[in-house]
Amino acid sequence: MAEKVIIATENAPAAIGTYSQAVRVDNTVYLSGQIPLDPKTMEKCGEDFDSQVVQVFENLKAVCEAAGGSLQDVVKLQIYMLDLANFAKVNEVMAQYFQQPYPARAAIGVKQLPKDVLVEMDGVMVL
Repeated sequence: MAEKVIIATENAPAAIGTYSQAVRVDNTVYLSGQIPLDPKTMEKCGEDFDSQVVQVFENLKAVCEAAGGSLQDVVKLQIYMLDLANFAKVNEVMAQYFQQPYPARAAIGVKQLPKDVLVEMDGVMVL
């Protein structure tokens, strides 16, 4: 059986439940959902979608780096939004963090997210 390595960094919000920021098995890293919390204060970053989506990408970036990779190593990204009308903004901000070839992706409209944030993302990274 493959060994599981738990990934943790102070540069992303601490886990607020029974989960790890990420788990690596062989060369695959499973990234837990990140919401727009400031890792230092554990408070929500802004009320607007623009600031929240940037913070989520920053949090994912920090966990990827702690696992020895980067956002460019993400092969699958799931985006959960309260309002799918923000999809164009996600694409705009994502283009600042990712280069082609882009990861496979799903954008899912949801009714509610933890701490009443507007966006959450999780993913899979291959090193």
